[in-house]
Amino acid sequence: MSDAPDHSGHRARLRQRLFQGGPDALMDHELVEYLLALAIPRRDTKPLAKALLKEFDGIAGLLTADAEALARVPGMGETSAAAIKTAHAAALRLLRARVTEKPVLANWQAVIDYLRADMAHHKVERVRVLHLNSRNMLIRDELMSEGSIDEAALYVREVIRRAVDLGSAALILVHNHPSGDPSPSRADVEVTRNLIDAGRRLGIAVHDHVIMGTEGHASMRGLGLI
Repeated sequence: MSDAPDHSGHRARLRQRLFQGGPDALMDHELVEYLLALAIPRRDTKPLAKALLKEFDGIAGLLTADAEALARVPGMGETSAAAIKTAHAAALRLLRARVTEKPVLANWQAVIDYLRADMAHHKVERVRVLHLNSRNMLIRDELMSEGSIDEAALYVREVIRRAVDLGSAALILVHNHPSGDPSPSRADVEVTRNLIDAGRRLGIAVHDHVIMGTEGHASMRGLGLI
């Protein structure tokens, strides 16, 4: 009980810096420390915050880590893992709101920011499809498949069937490379071209296939591959 006032005073100073200076007023470990303190109020959370950032290679990797991986870190519990995932969910909703404000092709940087925050640091490969209407507004963002450490299945027929069900006028494919290198593989290009051919028969355009990685992103349209 004797150390409680010290924790309280330190957290009050962090809170004041955050209120007065905004998010840049706190270092990454201080943001995580304060977040954890809301879930673990009676403990010094600075060591745990630093351990988490080291384990997951920074704040982006930490926020995108799955709950099971978080729970394996000594000192973490279900409540503290939920606090981390809640912060990530809130950030994604903020970024996604920017994506839905304007036609996707006229709001490309907001799309990339959203996808990077959600996908770049995942340890398994995921395939997403952004469904657009005739004005290129986002109508649905769906996870189509989740693969092993280095592959995910993308079934052209399933993507097209879902686009027909939703009345999509256009699609943007997205997947991540857990290796960090976003360079498209031969298989990536082939499946994209197959999807373009299938969509063309039904009047469904495929605007792009974007690959996310920790080292950046690659646009097949931008690279002239489709």
